[in-house]
Amino acid sequence: MKRKIKLYKLVGVVFLVTITSCKKYLDRSPDSIVSEKTAFKDFTNFQGYTEELYNCIPDFTNRYWTNSWNWGEDEIMSTALNFHFINKVDNGDFWGWQKEFDGWGAGWMDAANANTNNDRFSKGLWPLAWYGIRKANLGLENMNLMTNATDEERNLIKGQLLFFRGWFHFQLMQYFGGLPYIDKVLPADQDLRNPRLRYQQCAELAAKDLREAADLLPLNWDNTGPGSKTPGKNQLRINKIMALGYLGKNYLWAGSPLMNYESTGNRAYDPELCKKAAAAFAELLKYCESGQAPYKLLPFNRYYTNFYTFGQNWQIPGGSGDDGTEAIFRGPYWDAHGSTYGTARQYTPGPVIEEGNVVFTPTANYVNYYGMKNGLPIKNIAQADPESGYDPQYPWKNRDPRFYNDIAFDGVKLVKGTLPSSVADYYRYANLFTGGSSRDERVASRTGYLLYKFTPITSNKFDQGYAYGENLNIKVPYMRLADVYLMYAEACTAGYNTPTGKDPGYSKTAVDAINIIRDRAGVDHVAAKFLGSADEFMKEVRRERAVELSFEGHRFTDLRRWLMLINLPYTIKTSIEFDRAAPLDPTIDPKENRVLNLREHTILQRPFTEKHYWLPLKRADVNMYPEFKQNPGW
Repeated sequence: MKRKIKLYKLVGVVFLVTITSCKKYLDRSPDSIVSEKTAFKDFTNFQGYTEELYNCIPDFTNRYWTNSWNWGEDEIMSTALNFHFINKVDNGDFWGWQKEFDGWGAGWMDAANANTNNDRFSKGLWPLAWYGIRKANLGLENMNLMTNATDEERNLIKGQLLFFRGWFHFQLMQYFGGLPYIDKVLPADQDLRNPRLRYQQCAELAAKDLREAADLLPLNWDNTGPGSKTPGKNQLRINKIMALGYLGKNYLWAGSPLMNYESTGNRAYDPELCKKAAAAFAELLKYCESGQAPYKLLPFNRYYTNFYTFGQNWQIPGGSGDDGTEAIFRGPYWDAHGSTYGTARQYTPGPVIEEGNVVFTPTANYVNYYGMKNGLPIKNIAQADPESGYDPQYPWKNRDPRFYNDIAFDGVKLVKGTLPSSVADYYRYANLFTGGSSRDERVASRTGYLLYKFTPITSNKFDQGYAYGENLNIKVPYMRLADVYLMYAEACTAGYNTPTGKDPGYSKTAVDAINIIRDRAGVDHVAAKFLGSADEFMKEVRRERAVELSFEGHRFTDLRRWLMLINLPYTIKTSIEFDRAAPLDPTIDPKENRVLNLREHTILQRPFTEKHYWLPLKRADVNMYPEFKQNPGW
């Protein structure tokens, strides 16, 4: 294999792009290192080389025209088209993540023509993770050639390379289980024989890389010599907080029941790994709460800017300015207006107020996790509960404020502006009762709910909230600060076996962390009845995670790592069915509307077995050599 080196100069920065002429990502020929003395000699060139790793991060929100990233029991797709991976998952067909089984090329886990250019359609996790690992290894092997540099510059380069090596391995492990941990450039003239490791073995190696990265990287690039040259434009560069976040997440995942079972045969949490996770999260949270790191929870009235911005000149979501930044890890964004062509429209019901035929809607069973404002869960959506105050005749009343932020329910106004004379005013509202105009399994809601967490309510063809002049930019982060608080709560509960468990170096307990998130949303604290045992409290930890991180792509892996994916009720997707007690009165707050005959209907049950806890590896890859084995059952 010959490697060609190309130099690009973009905005005064030299970018070094390595292009391989063979199909394998991990190997190289003995003569492939030919010009590294120049390529790696100083910070400018080496950072240019490192920059390509950022272009290996898939943008799961905007990978295709419309996009699927929620594969738990949380979301369902309209039936007019069935090409997205979520439909394959619902049928138990996990092969669909692979490009060989994705005729539309719509998935972000794989890509037919994966590359590191600025084309969002070319990003696929599987090929680019292996490419990124190889590239990180090549850089690390040549750190000694960085002679014209300061110690700070060397630390910045090495820290980024170590982070990406750990991060790419982690991303693959969470879907496929233990893999070979590739920590050197593999020679092309030798046969591959790297065996698959157990999950926890692989995680310990990733932790070593992430820990060292955290030790080398700054809290804020703006406060470094190289970063001071681009102040205010370093938010996406890998820093200490990102490395600590994934160090903790890597340990928590490794200590979770599925990963512990794969590694040891024990289907419970590994408390020692969970304590390590808690320690990493505690270190991160102390930096943020002290103001040393530029991350904080956004105020609830600006909560939506975690996921989308508009009227801000295509500002990347995640928080900025006086609000602070909540998004910790985001990949680059290559086409700001791109999300308005598909993602902005994939939640708006057709056929009247939008014309698309791909609509993703939240399932009723999942919306049930949004409890009451007093912090109590809803026990049964069809039955009154005096304790929580839930009333099935007024099911939208006194709910968790995040319910109103995320979910459109019956009677909510969907069109704010003027309707043409040919369209009845009736269509201005969400008619989500059984038989209503917003209930069409082909091109509208299949469940009785609509999702507006990631788009403004004006995303429809009449209000044109996604028009070019609105500057609508949608991007869901990989990790945000609220997630860290929730992972800390889970890690402490599992590690110390009590709701009041905490890392010794941090003041806050597991229950404190949950209540911090609830305080932001205006929800009452965890009720005393859930604080009597770790098992009871963990139910609320998981429910809080379901609500706060809803539809952000976490649920599928959460259900898997908790060994819940294949069990009832998590295999069921339902709709809510009801009748209006009276015709809709637009002058009445829809939260106050009375309904009759409220009930749930099962749309489908997913045919899962033990094999569905892991995705299948590619047949071509498992046939390379015997030690690279297929996952059980596939």
